[in-house]
Amino acid sequence: MNFWTIAVIILLALIGAVVIILVIAKLALSAQFNREVRELFSLSKDISDRKFDLSQIADLPEPVQRYFKHVLKDGQPYISCVRLKHDGQFKTALDKNWMNIEGEQYFTAGKPGFIWRGTTSMFTARDMYIADKGRLIVSLFSLYNVVDGTGDDFNEGELQRWVSESVWFPTNLLPGERITWSAIDERSAKLVFNYKTISFFYVVTFNEIGEITQMETERFMGDEGRNPWLCKMADYSKINGVVVPTEAEAIWNLKQGEFSYAKFEINEIEYNRPERF
Repeated sequence: MNFWTIAVIILLALIGAVVIILVIAKLALSAQFNREVRELFSLSKDISDRKFDLSQIADLPEPVQRYFKHVLKDGQPYISCVRLKHDGQFKTALDKNWMNIEGEQYFTAGKPGFIWRGTTSMFTARDMYIADKGRLIVSLFSLYNVVDGTGDDFNEGELQRWVSESVWFPTNLLPGERITWSAIDERSAKLVFNYKTISFFYVVTFNEIGEITQMETERFMGDEGRNPWLCKMADYSKINGVVVPTEAEAIWNLKQGEFSYAKFEINEIEYNRPERF
């Protein structure tokens, strides 16, 4: 064999080795995600035997009453767990371009918890709150963790995400030991959340129909401390008897202006099926 033939063989062998490594890494990451989903569901009890009653909202601010009457029906069973899929766009910094993203997410309501996996052409991210611990992991090409965030800031931040995304299982927003509502005006109300040692609040905005259009709070953003963080919701649709938004956008409100970094469109959502897609 001449030099060029040997060079091509070596190159093809290297390419094959890289492909094998990537496939193995992807399978390992998927197996880890499976374990995390199983752990999430194992920690939460089934609360679907509870029923929503209009008397539960009789003393709530008018826009909050309007919301629950719009999205739930009297006698609606509580949603115990959720699984959903979405696509959309994501960006990692103000000066970066949007990239396509696909995601799947699982929630529990009996015990606060969720896990989300978002996949782009470059990285896979896993955002979670499991066993009262928040964590964000970003893996480059499923191989190397470029982000692995844990600690008190992440515990709080992931719980804030869980509360805002409760619009996809709105029985979780009903008043109780964790959530209280108070009046602001005819289009907004204050939601206060307390769980163990963590407490925070959202200013929630409603439209005239009763849909939640925005939820805003203060959330930790890396080493910069807390910054205004908000979720916008739109395009509500009735799915499995529950009215939920099918579009959501996450935004940081920074000194430089609004930084929108995630735009998701729900394409599948199921309730009370505690298993992975």
